[in-house]
Amino acid sequence: MPSVMGLLEERERAARQRVDALQAELREAEAVWERFVIARETVAEVLAEPCGGQEVSPVVVVGEGPARVVGAVPGSVVPVWREGLAAAALAPDYQQLVDALTGENGSRAGAMDCRQLAVAVGLEPVPAKVEGVRSKVKRLAARGWLAEERPGMFSAVVGRCGGS
Repeated sequence: MPSVMGLLEERERAARQRVDALQAELREAEAVWERFVIARETVAEVLAEPCGGQEVSPVVVVGEGPARVVGAVPGSVVPVWREGLAAAALAPDYQQLVDALTGENGSRAGAMDCRQLAVAVGLEPVPAKVEGVRSKVKRLAARGWLAEERPGMFSAVVGRCGGS
C-alpha cells in the first residue's frame, strides 16, 4: 500500500509540471501580444507623422522593383483634402458617395441624409447599410471632402471633388 506522503509528493510533482507548462505557454502568448502592440503603435506613429508638406505617393513592390499606384484601393485610408487632390485618391466606395453628392456633370446634388445617400449608391436603406454610409460620410466630412451642413445632412463642398 502506498504511503500518504508518497501520494502527496506525486501530486505535487504533477501540479508543478502543469504550472511549468502553463508558464511557458503564457510567455509565448505574451511575446505574440507584445509584437501586435508594437506593430499597432508603429503604424499609429507612421500615420500620424506629417509628410513635411511634401506629397508622398504610395509605392507597391511588384517583383523586383517598385510600381506606382495610380488610384486608391478598397480599404485604403481617406486622405485629408488639399488643393489639387482629386476624388480619384479615394477608395471606390468613397468615390461613389462623393459622386452621389456632386451630381451629374459636377453640378451639386444638394444636401442628402445617409438614407438618401445609401439609395443613391445602390444600397438598400436598411439600418446596417445606412450606418456604414454614415461612418464613411462622417469620415469624408472630417477630412474636408464633404460638408455636414447640419447634423446628418451632407453636401459637396464648393470647388472640391468636382462640385461647382
